[in-house]
Amino acid sequence: MSALDAVREHVAEQHDGMLFDAVFAVGWVTVVSLLFEALDAPALVYYGALASGVVAYFGFVYSLQVARETQ
Repeated sequence: MSALDAVREHVAEQHDGMLFDAVFAVGWVTVVSLLFEALDAPALVYYGALASGVVAYFGFVYSLQVARETQ
């Protein structure tokens, strides 16, 4: 199996998860960018808000997992 075949297989298996990740990332960056353009905040705070998207992502995914398990 070539490397390209391995990548194709991985993408085929993980398609929905990768799509969710991309949508969350684009949404997070868009909201933070619009918010901080309106507030004219310092760059350090802007970058901190972008980095907090990692924590927000894992919190959101964990809460979805818990909600699915309780149903």
